[in-house]
Amino acid sequence: SGLVFDKHGGRIVEAFAVQNSGSRMTPQSVITFYDETLPQLGWRREAPGAYLREGERLKLDLSEDAQGLTVHFKLFPQ
Repeated sequence: SGLVFDKHGGRIVEAFAVQNSGSRMTPQSVITFYDETLPQLGWRREAPGAYLREGERLKLDLSEDAQGLTVHFKLFPQ
């Protein structure tokens, strides 16, 4: 699911990804993937799960429960 709000001062995007029941991803493997991938797209790592690029901030919030791993992506103006 997701939400997109685009305005003059910047865009706000929220999206959720839920692991499929056959997947064995861990929160650390997700963070490692984005730490290695996002710099190639111009993002700079600010902290684990937090990235900056051209006036925008991307934040990943990860949570685990009995159904698996959920990643909440939030993109918003810096």
